[in-house]
Amino acid sequence: MATVMEFTSPVAEFPLGSVFENLPGVTVELERLIPHETLIIPYFWVRGADTDDMEAAFEPHAGVSNIRLIDSIEDEYLMRAEWEQEYFGILSALAEANVVVLSGTGTKEEWRFEVRGESQETLAAFREYCQENDIPIAITAVHAMLPIQGEGYELTETQREALVLAYERGYFDSPREASLQEIADEIGITQQSLSSRLRRGHHRLIGATLSSTS
Repeated sequence: MATVMEFTSPVAEFPLGSVFENLPGVTVELERLIPHETLIIPYFWVRGADTDDMEAAFEPHAGVSNIRLIDSIEDEYLMRAEWEQEYFGILSALAEANVVVLSGTGTKEEWRFEVRGESQETLAAFREYCQENDIPIAITAVHAMLPIQGEGYELTETQREALVLAYERGYFDSPREASLQEIADEIGITQQSLSSRLRRGHHRLIGATLSSTS
């Protein structure tokens, strides 16, 4: 059965974390990872900084060969980077392991990840890789994917919790009866983490119910 593991990792263990040294107020959200020959190509959203500042903050990092702006939506910027695969850290572990990154959000305090494995054995192999390569992770939760009302699509427990609570508290009403921050406080996570869970939950639901490409 597909299983989800949530874990945290120190900022310094993830290459994108270097941005917090010069821009401590930003939030970085991993969009996806693409292994390519000798490179690992992460796409990620950055909030709370100008694009010029972001490029300058990332460029000095060891192993980075290219970084550029892909898209922007209001004050959020989608960036693309290229890291040499020999760089050791959680980025290499995620790229090498047979896991799917559901979410990855970084602040100056830490990185928080949700990854999905096809089985608990897959996640055990990921943990073993991290241990063998001295990559510190702190596991905070492990749980099975949940089917929604017998349909052929699934949400993580955290995505379902966020969507249901936002609905029950009136976040989707017009006018809204609850703010994103109020719901995040109730769950006990940051506003950025809640925004990520809602967006990814919407993506999975729409892909499974409305999109012809699902």
